[in-house]
Amino acid sequence: MTATVPQAFAVSVRRFPDRTAVVGEDGRSLSYTELDRLRVEAARALLALEVQPGERVAVWAQNCVEWVVAALAIHSAGAVLVPVNTRMRGAEVAYVVERSGARVLFCAGRFLDQYYPSLLAPHRPAGLRTVVVLRDAQPGDLDWQGFLAGAAAVPAAAVEERERALTPDALMDVMFTSGTTGLPKGVMTGHGQNLRTVAEWSRHMALVPEDRYLVVNPFFHTFGYKFGWLAGLLAGCTVLPHAVFDAAALMARVAGERVSVLPGPPTLFISILNDPKRAGFDLSSLRATITGAAAVAPALIERIRAELGFRIVLTGYGLTESCGVVSLCDPSDSAETIALTSGKPIPDTEVRCVGADGQALPPGQAGEIVVRGYNVMLGYLDDARATAETIDADGWLHTGDVGILDERGYLRITDRLKDMYITGGFNCYPAEIERIMAAHPAVAQVAVVGIPDERLGEVGKAYVVPRPGTNLDARELIVWCRDNMANYKVPRQVEVVPALPTNASGKVLKFELRKPRG
Repeated sequence: MTATVPQAFAVSVRRFPDRTAVVGEDGRSLSYTELDRLRVEAARALLALEVQPGERVAVWAQNCVEWVVAALAIHSAGAVLVPVNTRMRGAEVAYVVERSGARVLFCAGRFLDQYYPSLLAPHRPAGLRTVVVLRDAQPGDLDWQGFLAGAAAVPAAAVEERERALTPDALMDVMFTSGTTGLPKGVMTGHGQNLRTVAEWSRHMALVPEDRYLVVNPFFHTFGYKFGWLAGLLAGCTVLPHAVFDAAALMARVAGERVSVLPGPPTLFISILNDPKRAGFDLSSLRATITGAAAVAPALIERIRAELGFRIVLTGYGLTESCGVVSLCDPSDSAETIALTSGKPIPDTEVRCVGADGQALPPGQAGEIVVRGYNVMLGYLDDARATAETIDADGWLHTGDVGILDERGYLRITDRLKDMYITGGFNCYPAEIERIMAAHPAVAQVAVVGIPDERLGEVGKAYVVPRPGTNLDARELIVWCRDNMANYKVPRQVEVVPALPTNASGKVLKFELRKPRG
């Protein structure tokens, strides 16, 4: 197996030089040879900015062809990719950029009715030296073509030298994930372990060069990045980046481009299945999908197969700390198995459900899911303490999720030790949301929990204790939250309460807040 991303991509270029590699939403396409040429040019431009081997370079932009080129160039320069969530606000982005030490940021221009450089400007870290606006740059900002112009000063041989110096153990990316502390942590993973995980995922999906793979899952997430455009390119597919989910636009592109592979969270498929315009689109090209990130009903799996025509429908389980994958179902599994379990551990990895004493539990008993194998992260960036708290002395990654392994070795997720909930496929960490909300001048105390939602799976509900002498309006607080955090994190409901339920030590009893109220 090839050891690094540049080596693996080079194999695809040699095998499929004239095949279409990527097609943008504007219809612009690049062959594998053209994408390779552009990758090298962008890598030379990075070297012109004096980006060093192992240096972190961030990308904060929507799914687009330039995102793919920038990421491949970062890897080719021997640097480390730091994807940044496009739903984050300026202060959130500034934290990730500063924490990662990135001196170069590839940035969206106008997207989601915002000009992204302006969002960051009031919070821009002092160490951020260069911002490259990938699309729709305003006058005075460095645009994509202006960035590429710097390549003229650096020979292609310099990029080749960087690529040769890369090893399978070299750091490939730092992906920031929030946690119980409320501050994002940078998950470090290497080239070799990621490529091995991507290959296993692609095998389960039966990816072939003839596939046309539409990627609507965000590139800042492992689903859209590692198992999206990267998996597609390494399999020789044609990759179609798609920036914003809209059921009608998505179906039109599936029909027009004869898309065969379309993963996504359950909400994506529910929206398509329930769209009254669906009958007007030819979706017969669809072949394979994988869903998850929320509870899935067996009836939904059956509908995806019967009404949308997918022959391969999978579910799985993973986390950023495991290169994105821990377990996967098999295409031959029943709808019930696919819906109610997350499959079996991928080969050469171990999964256990353990009790409070850390000992493995027998099949059928619920315990914390722990993982050991090549897919376990290298650690948290500059955080040895958090790394030691998550990966024990025997190499087991403690996921914080509760599950059951059945007699067949299939894993079923039953609960979370942590408070995380999932909104429309996005992980939401109450501690992070609470930390931001606590800055509101009228908030004395806040607790956020996930509650069921028919469309999004779960949404946040905030219980807020107001500060004495203030008048706290729930609707105004939600508006304030939209201005201060990514939209998916914003609680959909706010309930103002005189006090929060606590135990004798003062810890908030969130299970009490989750109880149905009648």
